[in-house]
Amino acid sequence: MSESQELEPNFVPGAVADTINEEIDARARAERLGLEFVDLQDVEIDLSLFETIPVELMFRYHFVPIRRAGERLVVAVVDPTDVLMIDELELLLGTPIEVSVGTRAAIQEILKRSESSQRVLDEATDELRVQVVREDEEGEEVLSIERITSDQSPIVKLVDSTIFNALQRRASDIHIESRDREVMIKYRIDGVLYNAMDPIDKRFHMALISRIKVMSELDISEKRIPQDGRFKLRIKGRTVDFRVSIIPSVHGEDCVIRILDKESASEKFKTLRLDVCGFEEDVLRRARKFIREPYGMFLVTGPTGSGKTTTLYAALSEIYNSEDKIITIEDPVEYQLQGVMQIPVNEKKGLTFARGLRSILRHDPDKIMVGEIRDEETANIAIQSALTGHLVFTTVHANNVVDVLGRFLNMKVEPYNFVSALNCVLAQRLVRLICPNCRIRQQPTDQLLIDSGLEPSAFRDRVFYEGRGCIECHGTGYRGREAISELLDLSDEIREMILARRPSAEIKKKAVEEGMIPLRQSALLKVLGGKTTLREINKVTFVD
Repeated sequence: MSESQELEPNFVPGAVADTINEEIDARARAERLGLEFVDLQDVEIDLSLFETIPVELMFRYHFVPIRRAGERLVVAVVDPTDVLMIDELELLLGTPIEVSVGTRAAIQEILKRSESSQRVLDEATDELRVQVVREDEEGEEVLSIERITSDQSPIVKLVDSTIFNALQRRASDIHIESRDREVMIKYRIDGVLYNAMDPIDKRFHMALISRIKVMSELDISEKRIPQDGRFKLRIKGRTVDFRVSIIPSVHGEDCVIRILDKESASEKFKTLRLDVCGFEEDVLRRARKFIREPYGMFLVTGPTGSGKTTTLYAALSEIYNSEDKIITIEDPVEYQLQGVMQIPVNEKKGLTFARGLRSILRHDPDKIMVGEIRDEETANIAIQSALTGHLVFTTVHANNVVDVLGRFLNMKVEPYNFVSALNCVLAQRLVRLICPNCRIRQQPTDQLLIDSGLEPSAFRDRVFYEGRGCIECHGTGYRGREAISELLDLSDEIREMILARRPSAEIKKKAVEEGMIPLRQSALLKVLGGKTTLREINKVTFVD
């Protein structure tokens, strides 16, 4: 802190001071003219207005529609004395306008965040600058092309603006689905699919898929077999990876683009720790004990997209130090970790998980991360690594901690070696969090409580919350996700039960007696803590 800041206890940074001064001026202007001042961060905005009013007008006349008041449209403007502008706006919208006063910064922020404005960002602003980045075999960037030019085709503009909009809205995937007479483009945001725009005419379908194939260096003439590719874009000075999967369907080729935004996530991963993932205190304490063991296997399980890899990255970030050599093998390397040697699987060139893992062991590692155990060979090498003094972090697809045991035993691994190597099993799912900006109290119906396995008489007086829907969460009521989990600690008794091939129900019952919080119970704790809703946890966990 500088001396001037120490001497001035009321010191305010320049940007904050400007914002405060702007609000003071706007309030004074509204009071002088007898108009309402609106704080756009707190006021409830009718989101349907953004779908009916052309967003070009909002940018051109710098206003935000707030609500309908009878036949009048209430809008927030910066300068209510500009009568000509207001008259022109009334004429263009064909409706009488009631003016209120807002700050320029708040209006700009709302326009940037609104879903409809993002759809035309490429027309309304000059920020959309995308560059294709080619890579040679050493992974060096060797060619960049400016793709947005004044004479480019509408298809190129559509693909570019779709990708840019997906990044703005924190989407993890872009889905292009062909139908009988139309093409749908959807975004997966917080694990749920949303329509990105209105349906596109089917005649543009081939051009759209061909554009993506060209970007991914795929065969545009081949339309009968699945194709997988990848491409990089440079957007606003940062490089983003995209993984492409194209599959032929009844109505034509469908495409899914996975967004791997390394650079925007790199700062987060430098400070990412297990507590950021949202685990309960007891699970967090025990997981941190297991990730610091000298050897053994830390196994995370769950379906695709349940945050398993993020949990492993968080664990590696917590235990990283310059004294240990950490090597990972992944398919693909989703995020780059500073100081960690990361190897991407390349099955076309013969680099499989099993072959890579064998090579890793000759590279003198202390800790190893295997992205996923898919086959018997990889499972056996990973278990041998854990038994010979390495700490192995890995994932496997299974529904819960007990199912994992059967999955491994069906891979024909030696049961005694498996239970000896395994330190713990962490099963997890992701649930969407209620948007903090529009969270309201909401008492669930008795039927919803019964469907959720809860006794209405016991929970009727408990406080529940849900999201009303706002611009921050694009009207969904949810923003962001957190993990729910169950952690199986392999005690001596549980190891003996596994070796004796006891039924899964018995092993689970014993684990609960020893302190394991089941997945459903973890989810209910999130609901009762006001973080998520019953409907959300019913989607991702079974009702007991």
